[in-house]
Amino acid sequence: MLKIDGITKQFGDKLAVDALSMTVEDGSIMGLIGQNGAGKTTTFRMILDFIKADKGLITWNGRPITQDLKQTIGFLPEERGLYQKMTVEEQILYFAELHGMKRSDAREELGSWMDKLEVVGKMTDKVQTLSKGNAQKIQFIATLIHRPNFLILDEPFTGLDPVNTSLLMNEIKTLKENGAAIIFSSHNMSGVESLSDNVTMLKKGKVVLQGDIYGIRNSFGRTQVYVESELSDEQLSSIDGVNSIEKQGSGRMIHIANEQVGHELFKKVSASGYVQAFVQAPPTLDEIFRKEVAEHV
Repeated sequence: MLKIDGITKQFGDKLAVDALSMTVEDGSIMGLIGQNGAGKTTTFRMILDFIKADKGLITWNGRPITQDLKQTIGFLPEERGLYQKMTVEEQILYFAELHGMKRSDAREELGSWMDKLEVVGKMTDKVQTLSKGNAQKIQFIATLIHRPNFLILDEPFTGLDPVNTSLLMNEIKTLKENGAAIIFSSHNMSGVESLSDNVTMLKKGKVVLQGDIYGIRNSFGRTQVYVESELSDEQLSSIDGVNSIEKQGSGRMIHIANEQVGHELFKKVSASGYVQAFVQAPPTLDEIFRKEVAEHV
C-alpha cells in the first residue's frame, strides 16, 4: 500500500504540490488528473525520491521508499526512455536485469508480452525501426516485465490508437486483479473513468476532488437526461428546470437544474405510453473535470 501524507513541494515562488494526501491500496487503481502543470509528474518524482518533498511523508507498506524498494516498482515516465540503437531484446533484458531479474526469465517473458500486446516487430529489431505505437508498447513491457507490485504510469496512452489503448488498459486491469497497487495520470477522462477505482484531481498543486469514481459523479447529482423522443425542443424546454438541450447522436442531452426535474421530464415524454430512450445520469468525469477547471482558475 502506498500512503502519501501531506507532501508539499515548492520551486522558487511556485508551489507545485500543496499538502497532498492519498492512499493507493493493493489491488486498486488511483487516477491522478489535472491540467498540465497541476503537479502530477512532480508527485510521481517525489514518490520515487527523484526529488525530495519539502514537507510530508511517503511510505510503501509503512516503510520509506529506499533504493532497494525502488527496484521493485514499475515506472513508465511521460518522457519515454528507450535506447534507439539497441534491439528490443537487448533493451528489455537490460531493464529487467536492473530490477534483479534473470536474463533467461526475462527473455521468456518478453516473447509472451510481445504476443499479448500484438507488437509488430521482432525481438531482434532495433528500437529505432519500430513505429511510435510499437515503441510505446516496448516501453510498457520494460516497465512491468519484472512483475512489480506497485506501478506508476505517467500518461501511458499518449499517442496510442483506441485498439492499442484497449490492449494496454486490459493488461493494467489484469495487474490490478493480481494485487498490484497502481497510480496513473492521463488526460483521457473516459479512460480514467473506465480504469480507476479512485481519483484525485489536482489544480495548481491543490486537491480539488478526491474519492471513488461513482461517489464523485453522484455528488454532482443526476442532472443530465438523455432522451430519444418525438417531442420538440420547445416542448421539452417548457418544463421548469430544463437549463439546456443539445443534440447527441439520435437523441438529445438535456441538462436540468436538479434531479426532481427528471421526474417531470419523464412524465412528459412518456405521456403517449412509449419512450424510445430515457436515461438520467450524473455528469461524466470529463464534464466534471471541465467544470472544476473553470471554477478553480
